[in-house]
Amino acid sequence: MSNISRDEVAHLAKLARMAVTEEELDTFAGQLDQILDAVAKVGEVAGDDIPPTSHAVPLTNVFRTDEVRPGLSQDEALAGAPAAEEGRFRVPRILGEEQ
Repeated sequence: MSNISRDEVAHLAKLARMAVTEEELDTFAGQLDQILDAVAKVGEVAGDDIPPTSHAVPLTNVFRTDEVRPGLSQDEALAGAPAAEEGRFRVPRILGEEQ
């Protein structure tokens, strides 16, 4: 049985950059204990004769094969743009940037 301490929960919260209250430390410690216990039970069931898997059912790739096809030229890509400059899309400045 695992036993997660409040200090360990506080450390994990700090790594995740989460603000956690004192009450939440106790709550999360209990919840993390339950999660680790459940994972340990699964580990007990898995034997050497069972290969590790990432999915419960076999998966196959449903994507098409990559094929090189002609694309747009630079001029064609920029033809519908509201503004272009030096062969690129021109967009408004953001975040108050100065030149």
